[in-house]
Amino acid sequence: MKIGIADTTFARVDMAAEAIDALRSATVELSRYTVPGMKDLPAASVRLLREQGCDLVIALGWVGGKDIDERCAHEANIGLIMAEVQEGKHILKVFFHESEAPGDERRQAEIALDRARKHALNALLLRDGTGLTPFAGQGRRQGYPDAGAIEVRP
Repeated sequence: MKIGIADTTFARVDMAAEAIDALRSATVELSRYTVPGMKDLPAASVRLLREQGCDLVIALGWVGGKDIDERCAHEANIGLIMAEVQEGKHILKVFFHESEAPGDERRQAEIALDRARKHALNALLLRDGTGLTPFAGQGRRQGYPDAGAIEVRP
């Protein structure tokens, strides 16, 4: 399995290094492509899939705290979805939003790095499309503690 990692210089922590570290013990090949900002992630992801022969891509983005940053993240997400459908391969969209922990840089870094690590591990389970099935409906979270499943009784 070959995993592409697309990241940006806009991020305030090295989310890609965290994802790479999470994958270090796995038997996978990695290819990294760093771009300036989030709206460049779709092109980087397509290049990783086409030119580098990646089976899937982890697209890592840090969303600033301003309204324009949120709009750019939305636009990048749409581009990533279009690329994913066009290529027929998964692009895990791993975004951290500063609005999740406004003004608390330490917490922002913790959330972003945890999210990058957990999504990298999820990527390993996507090999055959059923690796995440045992966790369906379990309220798993990336960047936060798991919420847990809701017990439903008839």
